Amino acid sequence: MMITEPVAISTRVAPSFIRVGQIELFARRARKKEHPDAMEELEKIVLHLIDREYANVIDNKLSTPEKIVLLARAFRSRLTSLVANWIRVGYCQGNFNSDNCAAGGFTLDYGPFGFCDDFNPHYQPWTGGGDHFAFLNQPVAAQRNFEMFCTALQPLLESDTSDLSGAMQQLNEIRSGFAKVMQAEMEKMLAAKLGLDTFNAALFNELATLMMQTSVDYTIFFRELSLIPNDIGPLKKSFYKKLNEEMDKHWSEWLTKWKLLIANTSKTNAVPCRSLEEISRQMKLVNPKYTLREWLVAPAYKQAVTGKYALVRELQEVMTQPYVEQSKDVEEKYYRLKPSEFNEVAGVSHLSCSS
Repeated sequence: MMITEPVAISTRVAPSFIRVGQIELFARRARKKEHPDAMEELEKIVLHLIDREYANVIDNKLSTPEKIVLLARAFRSRLTSLVANWIRVGYCQGNFNSDNCAAGGFTLDYGPFGFCDDFNPHYQPWTGGGDHFAFLNQPVAAQRNFEMFCTALQPLLESDTSDLSGAMQQLNEIRSGFAKVMQAEMEKMLAAKLGLDTFNAALFNELATLMMQTSVDYTIFFRELSLIPNDIGPLKKSFYKKLNEEMDKHWSEWLTKWKLLIANTSKTNAVPCRSLEEISRQMKLVNPKYTLREWLVAPAYKQAVTGKYALVRELQEVMTQPYVEQSKDVEEKYYRLKPSEFNEVAGVSHLSCSS
Protein backbone atom coordinates (compact mmCIF):
# COMPACT_ATOMS: atom_id res chain seq x y z
CA MET A 1 0.00 0.00 0.00
CA MET A 2 1.52 3.34 -1.06
CA ILE A 3 0.51 6.45 0.86
CA THR A 4 1.61 10.00 0.08
CA GLU A 5 2.33 12.14 3.12
CA PRO A 6 4.22 15.38 3.77
CA VAL A 7 7.69 14.86 5.22
CA ALA A 8 10.40 16.87 6.90
CA ILE A 9 14.18 16.68 6.81
CA SER A 10 15.65 16.61 10.29
CA THR A 11 19.18 16.55 11.67
CA ARG A 12 20.36 14.05 14.24
CA VAL A 13 22.97 15.03 16.76
CA ALA A 14 25.29 12.68 18.64
CA PRO A 15 28.70 12.84 20.36
CA SER A 16 30.07 11.21 17.19
CA PHE A 17 28.84 9.11 14.28
CA ILE A 18 31.61 6.51 14.18
CA ARG A 19 29.90 3.16 13.59
CA VAL A 20 31.10 -0.40 13.97
CA GLY A 21 30.50 -0.69 10.23
CA GLN A 22 33.02 2.06 9.52
CA ILE A 23 35.71 0.29 11.55
CA GLU A 24 34.81 -2.87 9.58
CA LEU A 25 35.32 -1.02 6.31
CA PHE A 26 38.82 0.13 7.21
CA ALA A 27 39.69 -3.35 8.52
CA ARG A 28 38.56 -4.95 5.27
CA ARG A 29 40.80 -2.59 3.32
CA ALA A 30 43.71 -3.40 5.63
CA ARG A 31 43.24 -7.17 5.28
CA LYS A 32 43.07 -6.94 1.50
CA LYS A 33 46.00 -4.49 1.44
CA GLU A 34 43.98 -2.35 -0.93
CA HIS A 35 46.59 0.39 -0.75
CA PRO A 36 49.91 0.96 1.08
CA ASP A 37 48.35 3.07 3.85
CA ALA A 38 45.38 0.81 4.61
CA MET A 39 46.73 -0.53 7.91
CA GLU A 40 47.77 2.94 9.01
CA GLU A 41 44.30 4.30 8.23
CA LEU A 42 42.68 1.53 10.30
CA GLU A 43 44.91 2.41 13.24
CA LYS A 44 44.13 6.10 12.83
CA ILE A 45 40.34 5.67 12.95
CA VAL A 46 40.57 3.31 15.94
CA LEU A 47 42.83 5.73 17.82
CA HIS A 48 40.50 8.59 16.86
CA LEU A 49 37.58 6.62 18.29
CA ILE A 50 39.51 6.10 21.53
CA ASP A 51 40.49 9.78 21.79
CA ARG A 52 36.98 10.97 21.07
CA GLU A 53 34.84 8.48 23.00
CA TYR A 54 37.06 6.67 25.50
CA ALA A 55 39.71 9.20 26.54
CA ASN A 56 38.41 9.17 30.12
CA VAL A 57 38.98 5.41 30.51
CA ILE A 58 41.98 4.69 28.24
CA ASP A 59 45.37 6.24 28.99
CA ASN A 60 46.80 7.91 25.90
CA LYS A 61 50.34 6.85 26.89
CA LEU A 62 49.62 3.15 26.42
CA SER A 63 50.66 1.20 23.34
CA THR A 64 48.14 0.60 20.57
CA PRO A 65 47.63 -3.11 21.46
CA GLU A 66 47.01 -2.18 25.11
CA LYS A 67 44.54 0.50 24.05
CA ILE A 68 42.70 -1.97 21.81
CA VAL A 69 42.18 -4.44 24.66
CA LEU A 70 40.81 -1.69 26.92
CA LEU A 71 38.65 -0.38 24.07
CA ALA A 72 37.05 -3.78 23.51
CA ARG A 73 36.34 -4.21 27.21
CA ALA A 74 34.89 -0.69 27.58
CA PHE A 75 32.73 -1.01 24.46
CA ARG A 76 31.41 -4.37 25.66
CA SER A 77 30.40 -2.79 28.96
CA ARG A 78 28.65 0.15 27.27
CA LEU A 79 26.93 -1.98 24.62
CA THR A 80 25.52 -4.55 27.03
CA SER A 81 24.26 -1.80 29.34
CA LEU A 82 22.75 0.09 26.40
CA VAL A 83 20.78 -2.87 25.06
CA ALA A 84 19.55 -3.91 28.52
CA ASN A 85 18.26 -0.38 29.07
CA TRP A 86 16.58 -0.33 25.66
CA ILE A 87 14.61 -3.38 26.73
CA ARG A 88 14.00 -1.90 30.18
CA VAL A 89 12.08 1.06 28.69
CA GLY A 90 10.44 -0.93 25.89
CA TYR A 91 12.53 0.35 23.00
CA CYS A 92 13.47 -1.61 19.88
CA GLN A 93 16.13 -0.18 17.58
CA GLY A 94 14.75 -2.37 14.82
CA ASN A 95 17.68 -2.21 12.38
CA PHE A 96 20.60 -2.97 14.66
CA ASN A 97 23.25 -3.94 12.15
CA SER A 98 26.87 -2.79 12.38
CA ASP A 99 26.14 0.28 10.27
CA ASN A 100 23.62 1.41 12.90
CA CYS A 101 25.73 0.53 15.94
CA ALA A 102 27.65 3.48 17.37
CA ALA A 103 31.18 2.47 18.36
CA GLY A 104 30.89 4.88 21.28
CA GLY A 105 28.23 2.67 22.85
CA PHE A 106 25.25 5.03 22.70
CA THR A 107 22.02 5.28 20.70
CA LEU A 108 22.04 6.90 17.28
CA ASP A 109 18.48 5.95 16.30
CA TYR A 110 16.12 6.82 19.12
CA GLY A 111 12.59 7.86 18.42
CA PRO A 112 8.90 7.21 19.00
CA PHE A 113 8.77 4.64 16.21
CA GLY A 114 10.84 2.26 18.35
CA PHE A 115 8.74 2.12 21.53
CA CYS A 116 6.49 -0.91 21.77
CA ASP A 117 2.87 -0.72 22.90
CA ASP A 118 1.70 -4.26 23.68
CA PHE A 119 4.45 -6.66 24.74
CA ASN A 120 5.76 -8.97 22.05
CA PRO A 121 9.25 -10.52 22.08
CA HIS A 122 9.12 -10.39 18.26
CA TYR A 123 8.09 -6.72 18.10
CA GLN A 124 9.81 -5.00 15.19
CA PRO A 125 8.92 -1.39 14.29
CA TRP A 126 9.91 -1.64 10.65
CA THR A 127 7.80 -3.36 8.00
CA GLY A 128 9.78 -6.39 6.85
CA GLY A 129 12.46 -5.80 9.50
CA GLY A 130 12.76 -9.45 10.48
CA ASP A 131 12.99 -11.31 13.78
CA HIS A 132 16.78 -10.98 13.98
CA PHE A 133 16.39 -7.35 15.12
CA ALA A 134 13.20 -7.88 17.15
CA PHE A 135 12.66 -6.57 20.68
CA LEU A 136 14.03 -9.46 22.76
CA ASN A 137 16.54 -10.46 20.07
CA GLN A 138 18.46 -7.22 20.52
CA PRO A 139 21.05 -8.85 22.84
CA VAL A 140 21.85 -11.34 20.05
CA ALA A 141 22.14 -8.53 17.49
CA ALA A 142 24.42 -6.66 19.90
CA GLN A 143 26.64 -9.74 20.24
CA ARG A 144 26.94 -10.00 16.47
CA ASN A 145 27.91 -6.33 16.26
CA PHE A 146 30.49 -6.80 19.00
CA GLU A 147 31.98 -9.81 17.24
CA MET A 148 32.30 -7.76 14.06
CA PHE A 149 33.92 -4.97 16.07
CA CYS A 150 36.53 -7.32 17.56
CA THR A 151 37.19 -8.89 14.15
CA ALA A 152 37.82 -5.41 12.77
CA LEU A 153 40.38 -4.71 15.51
CA GLN A 154 42.31 -7.93 14.91
CA PRO A 155 44.48 -6.77 11.97
CA LEU A 156 46.12 -4.20 14.25
CA LEU A 157 47.10 -6.93 16.69
CA GLU A 158 48.10 -9.39 13.98
CA SER A 159 50.56 -6.84 12.65
CA ASP A 160 52.22 -6.75 16.09
CA THR A 161 54.36 -9.89 15.80
CA SER A 162 55.83 -9.56 19.28
CA ASP A 163 52.46 -9.26 21.14
CA LEU A 164 54.31 -9.15 24.45
CA SER A 165 51.14 -8.21 26.35
CA GLY A 166 49.11 -11.15 24.94
CA ALA A 167 46.67 -8.63 23.48
CA MET A 168 45.23 -11.03 20.89
CA GLN A 169 44.38 -13.62 23.51
CA GLN A 170 42.82 -10.95 25.73
CA LEU A 171 40.74 -9.64 22.84
CA ASN A 172 39.47 -13.15 22.08
CA GLU A 173 38.57 -13.68 25.73
CA ILE A 174 36.67 -10.38 25.85
CA ARG A 175 34.80 -11.31 22.68
CA SER A 176 33.89 -14.81 23.89
CA GLY A 177 32.67 -13.37 27.20
CA PHE A 178 30.09 -11.09 25.61
CA ALA A 179 27.10 -13.43 25.97
CA LYS A 180 27.78 -13.96 29.68
CA VAL A 181 28.09 -10.22 30.36
CA MET A 182 24.97 -9.50 28.29
CA GLN A 183 22.98 -12.11 30.18
CA ALA A 184 24.10 -10.66 33.52
CA GLU A 185 22.99 -7.17 32.44
CA MET A 186 19.63 -8.49 31.29
CA GLU A 187 19.03 -10.40 34.51
CA LYS A 188 20.01 -7.42 36.65
CA MET A 189 17.66 -5.18 34.66
CA LEU A 190 14.71 -7.59 34.73
CA ALA A 191 15.15 -8.19 38.46
CA ALA A 192 15.02 -4.41 39.00
CA LYS A 193 11.87 -4.10 36.87
CA LEU A 194 10.25 -6.73 39.08
CA GLY A 195 11.55 -5.24 42.33
CA LEU A 196 13.63 -8.32 43.12
CA ASP A 197 17.21 -8.63 44.34
CA THR A 198 17.95 -11.53 42.00
CA PHE A 199 16.41 -12.58 38.70
CA ASN A 200 13.82 -15.37 38.80
CA ALA A 201 13.67 -16.95 35.35
CA ALA A 202 10.58 -19.08 35.99
CA LEU A 203 8.61 -16.10 37.30
CA PHE A 204 9.61 -13.91 34.35
CA ASN A 205 8.91 -16.57 31.73
CA GLU A 206 5.44 -17.14 33.18
CA LEU A 207 4.85 -13.39 33.16
CA ALA A 208 6.03 -13.03 29.55
CA THR A 209 3.60 -15.76 28.46
CA LEU A 210 0.70 -14.09 30.27
CA MET A 211 1.59 -10.69 28.81
CA MET A 212 1.55 -12.09 25.28
CA GLN A 213 -1.69 -13.99 25.79
CA THR A 214 -3.42 -10.93 27.22
CA SER A 215 -1.80 -8.35 24.92
CA VAL A 216 -0.40 -6.12 27.66
CA ASP A 217 0.91 -2.59 27.31
CA TYR A 218 4.56 -2.95 28.35
CA THR A 219 5.02 0.50 29.90
CA ILE A 220 1.71 0.75 31.74
CA PHE A 221 1.94 -2.79 33.11
CA PHE A 222 5.32 -2.38 34.79
CA ARG A 223 4.41 1.05 36.12
CA GLU A 224 1.21 -0.32 37.69
CA LEU A 225 3.15 -3.28 39.06
CA SER A 226 5.52 -0.76 40.68
CA LEU A 227 2.63 0.28 42.93
CA ILE A 228 2.61 -3.31 44.31
CA PRO A 229 -1.17 -3.75 43.95
CA ASN A 230 -3.20 -5.96 46.27
CA ASP A 231 -4.90 -7.69 43.33
CA ILE A 232 -4.82 -7.67 39.52
CA GLY A 233 -7.45 -4.91 39.27
CA PRO A 234 -4.97 -2.03 38.70
CA LEU A 235 -2.94 -4.16 36.25
CA LYS A 236 -5.98 -4.48 33.98
CA LYS A 237 -5.43 -0.85 33.03
CA SER A 238 -2.62 -2.19 30.82
CA PHE A 239 -4.59 -5.05 29.20
CA TYR A 240 -5.77 -4.74 25.61
CA LYS A 241 -7.87 -7.91 25.98
CA LYS A 242 -10.56 -8.68 28.53
CA LEU A 243 -9.81 -11.62 30.76
CA ASN A 244 -11.92 -14.75 30.85
CA GLU A 245 -12.26 -16.62 34.13
CA GLU A 246 -9.32 -18.92 33.43
CA MET A 247 -6.92 -16.09 32.50
CA ASP A 248 -8.08 -14.06 35.48
CA LYS A 249 -7.09 -17.01 37.68
CA HIS A 250 -3.67 -17.36 36.01
CA TRP A 251 -2.92 -13.68 36.50
CA SER A 252 -4.00 -13.79 40.14
CA GLU A 253 -1.79 -16.81 40.76
CA TRP A 254 1.20 -15.10 39.16
CA LEU A 255 0.66 -11.95 41.23
CA THR A 256 0.50 -14.03 44.40
CA LYS A 257 3.82 -15.72 43.56
CA TRP A 258 5.43 -12.37 42.78
CA LYS A 259 4.17 -10.74 45.97
CA LEU A 260 5.51 -13.65 48.00
CA LEU A 261 8.95 -13.08 46.50
CA ILE A 262 8.64 -9.34 47.08
CA ALA A 263 7.70 -9.94 50.71
CA ASN A 264 10.69 -12.23 51.20
CA THR A 265 13.19 -10.15 49.23
CA SER A 266 16.13 -8.60 51.04
CA LYS A 267 15.54 -10.62 54.20
CA THR A 268 19.04 -12.06 54.07
CA ASN A 269 21.99 -10.86 56.05
CA ALA A 270 23.72 -9.72 52.86
CA VAL A 271 21.52 -6.68 52.28
CA PRO A 272 19.39 -4.41 54.43
CA CYS A 273 15.70 -5.17 54.56
CA ARG A 274 13.59 -3.00 52.25
CA SER A 275 10.05 -1.96 53.02
CA LEU A 276 7.34 -2.34 50.38
CA GLU A 277 7.34 1.45 50.06
CA GLU A 278 11.06 1.44 49.28
CA ILE A 279 10.71 -1.40 46.79
CA SER A 280 7.89 0.50 45.07
CA ARG A 281 9.96 3.69 44.95
CA GLN A 282 12.91 1.88 43.40
CA MET A 283 10.71 0.12 40.85
CA LYS A 284 9.31 3.47 39.72
CA LEU A 285 12.87 4.63 39.02
CA VAL A 286 13.38 1.84 36.48
CA ASN A 287 9.82 1.60 35.10
CA PRO A 288 8.91 4.85 33.33
CA LYS A 289 5.35 6.09 33.37
CA TYR A 290 5.58 7.84 30.01
CA THR A 291 7.25 6.79 26.76
CA LEU A 292 7.12 8.62 23.45
CA ARG A 293 4.95 6.48 21.19
CA GLU A 294 4.37 7.34 17.54
CA TRP A 295 0.59 7.59 18.04
CA LEU A 296 1.20 10.30 20.65
CA VAL A 297 3.46 12.24 18.31
CA ALA A 298 1.29 12.06 15.17
CA PRO A 299 -1.37 14.56 16.34
CA ALA A 300 1.39 16.95 17.44
CA TYR A 301 3.16 17.09 14.11
CA LYS A 302 -0.14 17.32 12.23
CA GLN A 303 -0.94 20.42 14.25
CA ALA A 304 2.57 21.72 13.65
CA VAL A 305 1.93 21.62 9.89
CA THR A 306 -0.64 24.37 10.47
CA GLY A 307 1.81 26.40 12.59
CA LYS A 308 0.44 25.29 15.98
CA TYR A 309 3.25 24.01 18.22
CA ALA A 310 1.52 23.87 21.61
CA LEU A 311 1.17 20.08 21.50
CA VAL A 312 4.81 19.63 20.47
CA ARG A 313 5.94 21.72 23.45
CA GLU A 314 3.59 19.86 25.78
CA LEU A 315 4.97 16.51 24.64
CA GLN A 316 8.50 17.73 25.17
CA GLU A 317 7.69 18.83 28.70
CA VAL A 318 5.95 15.56 29.60
CA MET A 319 8.53 13.25 28.06
CA THR A 320 11.52 14.92 29.68
CA GLN A 321 10.12 13.71 33.02
CA PRO A 322 9.16 10.12 32.17
CA TYR A 323 9.42 8.76 35.74
CA VAL A 324 7.58 11.59 37.48
CA GLU A 325 3.93 11.53 38.56
CA GLN A 326 2.46 14.47 36.65
CA SER A 327 -0.93 16.17 36.61
CA LYS A 328 -4.22 14.30 36.25
CA ASP A 329 -4.75 15.90 32.82
CA VAL A 330 -1.34 14.68 31.64
CA GLU A 331 -2.04 11.19 32.95
CA GLU A 332 -5.39 10.93 31.18
CA LYS A 333 -3.84 12.15 27.94
CA TYR A 334 -0.55 10.24 27.83
CA TYR A 335 -0.86 7.31 30.22
CA ARG A 336 -3.36 5.17 28.35
CA LEU A 337 -3.71 2.34 25.90
CA LYS A 338 -3.21 2.96 22.21
CA PRO A 339 -6.58 3.96 20.69
CA SER A 340 -7.84 1.41 18.16
CA GLU A 341 -8.16 4.05 15.43
CA PHE A 342 -4.35 4.17 15.19
CA ASN A 343 -3.90 0.43 14.66
CA GLU A 344 -3.94 0.51 10.87
CA VAL A 345 -2.58 4.01 10.26
CA ALA A 346 0.46 4.12 7.97
CA GLY A 347 3.31 6.09 9.48
CA VAL A 348 2.04 5.29 12.97
CA SER A 349 1.52 1.53 13.20
CA HIS A 350 3.29 0.57 9.97
CA LEU A 351 6.62 2.10 8.99
CA SER A 352 9.29 1.39 6.43
CA CYS A 353 12.96 1.82 7.40
CA SER A 354 12.95 5.18 5.61
CA SER A 355 9.79 6.48 7.31
